[in-house]
Amino acid sequence: MSKVVVISGSPSSTSRMDGLLKHTIAYLEKSGVQTTWIRVRDLPAEDLLKARFDSPAIIQANATVAQSDAVIVATPIYKASYSGVLKAFIDLLPQDAFENKLLLPLAMGGTLAHYNSIDYAMKPMLSALGGTQILTGMFVVDTQVSWNGDGELEMQEEVRARHTRTLEQFVMKLNKITV
Repeated sequence: MSKVVVISGSPSSTSRMDGLLKHTIAYLEKSGVQTTWIRVRDLPAEDLLKARFDSPAIIQANATVAQSDAVIVATPIYKASYSGVLKAFIDLLPQDAFENKLLLPLAMGGTLAHYNSIDYAMKPMLSALGGTQILTGMFVVDTQVSWNGDGELEMQEEVRARHTRTLEQFVMKLNKITV
């Protein structure tokens, strides 16, 4: 069974990004993929800020990444780049953390002006950590998703279709590399 780790750089537990990731994980699990979700905001803040490589929580998170076949890196976009929360964790990963892994960047921002943040901020970061199998990724404008009265995430139909296509391609490529 393929192993995917989802790294969420969202600082909020009620973010629309987390809602999108719940849909992502549900799709992957229905496809027979084992998933683990690292919510960077749940790692000890002091360990992140003081770059404690020897922190048990950081060691465990890094081991989870090392044991995965693929990594989904998801973040809200702030000032044309990934979140500071994500950056704090990325700085604690080994230099080759993404070597030989299939990578899928997911981003959500307030405007289409941040659309290129995947290509100009996220992909260079993924590449710097040894990533060579980086998929196109998916950018969502935050107004394209919302929480309904029942606490469920609703996506515009175009976003839902794109999300499904992105994950279909991801699973197809994952199955090719883990056979």
